[in-house]
Amino acid sequence: METKKLGKPTDMRNAMLRSLVTDLLWYGRIETTLDRAKAAARLAEKYINLAINSYKDVVTSEKKTVDAKGKEVKTTISKDGVSKLNARRTLMAKLNVKEEQRAKGEKKEAFESRTQGIKNPLIEKIFDDLAPKYDARATEKGQKGGYTRVIRTSARRGDNAQLAIVELV
Repeated sequence: METKKLGKPTDMRNAMLRSLVTDLLWYGRIETTLDRAKAAARLAEKYINLAINSYKDVVTSEKKTVDAKGKEVKTTISKDGVSKLNARRTLMAKLNVKEEQRAKGEKKEAFESRTQGIKNPLIEKIFDDLAPKYDARATEKGQKGGYTRVIRTSARRGDNAQLAIVELV
């Protein structure tokens, strides 16, 4: 299938779509022109599908250590499997980095404890929230895909471009 050029050179178009898809996955809803919305929804579907196919690949192992009192302590370590690690790296390469923001009225200590150990919050959100949600939806409805919705809205004032809202279903 041929890609729409959206009136931009390749590098600018890819940067714009990367930004749109990042915002769509982070906020769950964006408003843009119709052609850009369709292109962003198409990429978002691919990235969500990639996460769904690999989010369950986790390798767990037990490690025995001796604490300060001389007692043996068992700790379980969970790591990403091969396919999940590959999907995570692919998404990190394809999406922009999104920083976690402090909520209004949130204390600094609470924010640091909430975000401790999270290097890329968008990737964590995709694998921890979106992938299980859409995998359950796919098994329930018996269909893969259809994770985004494009809704046409009014024409933009000034250039009369058709606007649309893209949202995650």
